[in-house]
Amino acid sequence: MSDGEREAAWPTTVWCLVGPTAAGKTALALEVAALAPVEIISADSRMVYRWMDVGTAKPDAAALVRAPHHLIDVVDPDEPFPVVEWVARARDAIRRIAARGRQPLIVGGTGLYFRALCDGLEIPPVPPNEALRAELEALASSEGWEALHRTLQEVDPDGAARIDGRNVRRVVRAIEVTHVTGKPFSAWQTRSAPPFATRWLGLDLPVAELDTVIERRVREQFDAGLVAEVQRLRDRGFGRSLPPLTGLAYREAAQLLDGVAGASEAIARYAASTRQYARRQRSWFRPDTRIRWLDARIANAADALAHFRQ
Repeated sequence: MSDGEREAAWPTTVWCLVGPTAAGKTALALEVAALAPVEIISADSRMVYRWMDVGTAKPDAAALVRAPHHLIDVVDPDEPFPVVEWVARARDAIRRIAARGRQPLIVGGTGLYFRALCDGLEIPPVPPNEALRAELEALASSEGWEALHRTLQEVDPDGAARIDGRNVRRVVRAIEVTHVTGKPFSAWQTRSAPPFATRWLGLDLPVAELDTVIERRVREQFDAGLVAEVQRLRDRGFGRSLPPLTGLAYREAAQLLDGVAGASEAIARYAASTRQYARRQRSWFRPDTRIRWLDARIANAADALAHFRQ
């Protein structure tokens, strides 16, 4: 980093493009980048992993040439990459981009990334405690999620009131943070204003049409070598139990690879899981009144750019 970049001030405004998976955010961002001096910061929690390209719908080499991208291919699949690390790197990218006289555009569907960065949500810097996690997950497995949720109620009643007990992973994380830091997980949920303003666009499709797009993309990913990608990851020594390899696409491709499901069943499971994920993304972003929503069927770069520049 040059001295000028180290001393660069924050940009006045950061642009944010959000929405559910498969809505066309990457394509629209590239079109905007063709009209303005934009650099794209990926806010996708899976694109940070190297060698996971097909299953994450990562921008291809041609797209990376069309516009500079940041926070893609950052770590290996077996390396922890907590939200606090993404925020630190995103903040650094924003300042570097601004120092070059260019515009940061954050694109993705990982809502927690946007909330942590743009709303100043404080995220506890606690690495995973695998032994504790295994113990808590065993409790949920043997006695049900209700028992695990009661454990959280004992140490953090406010946190338990806010977290759906059926979301075992989140309950485990809340207990873990409370145990490691000695501070209730709910007490970490404070906010501080970021040193920049934000302009927001959301891209979406009617539910039935997005479901159709998701179905098509899932089939295209299988045709493009998703199963072979999972095999290559295994050949590199990345175990099938790693969190990045147990999520969307990789879980279903592994089922096909291992003979647990046939091709049609694996594709159907992946499409169903992705539809559910898209609905959760909508639920996360829709209440945010800062976001101006565009219909992906008619959205164009000129209109998006005009909104960002208002």
